[in-house]
Amino acid sequence: MNAKQLLLQFLLFFPLQSMAQIGLHRSDLSIGLNGGYVLSSVGFNPKVDQSQHGGFTGGLSVKYVCEKYFNTFCSLYAEVNYASIGWKQDIKDLDGRAVINTHTGEAESYLRTINYVQVPIFAHLAWGKEDRGAQFFFQLGPQMGLYLSEQTQTNYEATQRNLADRANKVVEQESMPVERKFDYGIAAGLGAEYRLPSVGHFLLEARYYYGLGSIYGESKRDFFGRSNFGNILLKIAYLFDVAKTRR
Repeated sequence: MNAKQLLLQFLLFFPLQSMAQIGLHRSDLSIGLNGGYVLSSVGFNPKVDQSQHGGFTGGLSVKYVCEKYFNTFCSLYAEVNYASIGWKQDIKDLDGRAVINTHTGEAESYLRTINYVQVPIFAHLAWGKEDRGAQFFFQLGPQMGLYLSEQTQTNYEATQRNLADRANKVVEQESMPVERKFDYGIAAGLGAEYRLPSVGHFLLEARYYYGLGSIYGESKRDFFGRSNFGNILLKIAYLFDVAKTRR
């Protein structure tokens, strides 16, 4: 087992295990739907100048509250999502102006969208009201992603790029399909949850994901030494109770 795998296990299981030793047992299960907007980029090395790629993410949510430790509610929270992420190149010249393609007369643009099924699994810690009212939460854990498809949007032919005016001349990624179909990393979020008995739970969250894997090979024979995702997400979710602990 390598260091990355040990880190993932520690982040997922240690917070819940340490609190479960002396807390008050809970067995509350809720399920529902989530959706949101994700801003993404890829950490290329050599560097590729980028602005944020905007896309949709959404899917199913499951939350299991297992312990109350003083004023802290300890849960497992997981999602199965469809997500459109990728990168958008910021094609500028040395003076920071848009590069004009000499064949089309338009400012050059390049956008790659990569679609995944993503599964984050969080240790979820919350503080606030238990049955009615607001809670504030922090969650941290591993995320896995399975590649589905990809699309490219550009307004120039690969053989007709205006490389002479570009400040950043790294273009190998423009013609390379995703090589590694499995993505993994660490995600963390901060948010608020509002509970209404007999209605459900409403969650609002800001989340960050840092990819530990790369979408391209990173050996000495490969062009890129690194090509990992960095995502910023704003999400909302609605959950309804399936099982509640009698208190």
